[in-house]
Amino acid sequence: MGMTAPDCQLYLISPLDVSGEFPARLARAIDAGPVAAFQFRVKGIDDHAAALLAAPLMEICAGRDVAFIVNDSIGLAKRLGADGVHLGQDDGAVADARQRLGREAQIGVTCHDSRHLAMEAGEAGADYIAFGAFFPSQTKETRHQADLDLLHWWSSLFELPVVAIGGITPDNCVPLVAAGADFLAVSNAVWAGDEVQAVQDFARAMALGMDLRAAAAKG
Repeated sequence: MGMTAPDCQLYLISPLDVSGEFPARLARAIDAGPVAAFQFRVKGIDDHAAALLAAPLMEICAGRDVAFIVNDSIGLAKRLGADGVHLGQDDGAVADARQRLGREAQIGVTCHDSRHLAMEAGEAGADYIAFGAFFPSQTKETRHQADLDLLHWWSSLFELPVVAIGGITPDNCVPLVAAGADFLAVSNAVWAGDEVQAVQDFARAMALGMDLRAAAAKG
């Protein structure tokens, strides 16, 4: 279950509240379109409580061949037997995650707007890197501003998949896809409304972005 794909796909990030009806919403969202991964992102609870919340979500992802990625915590990813972990710059080293989670784990690294951090992550053995925020985000404070040049640069020089993150919606994502984003990390744009409609809208926009990317490659 690797995070590689010929076309751009969605990388869903959970809202902070994944209780109640959320498992059903996740299943509907995944079934609605091209979703490659789901990131489990909860705050302020212990690992036991997190594991109880994660269990039905992991089952949904496993049944649909969607990678289940834990945000920030190598320890929780190991406890859950997750498909991988996403590391911020202060969440631990790729080498430590690889040693603890194994060769098959998908390890991603937030690189903000830094080419240097992205190359470091790639050299350390990350499976993907993430640039952002590209737009103001409803989910977390925006402290770094990434631009399309980063995506052009990375995709033209490196084969390692790149995730675009930060305030991405169906209305603004086409240039990101055209510039080379392999995955769009999205949260509020899906969970704040009708998740099925949102994913379908993203699918149409990503297809347009891929058409523009193909046209540009032909010159």
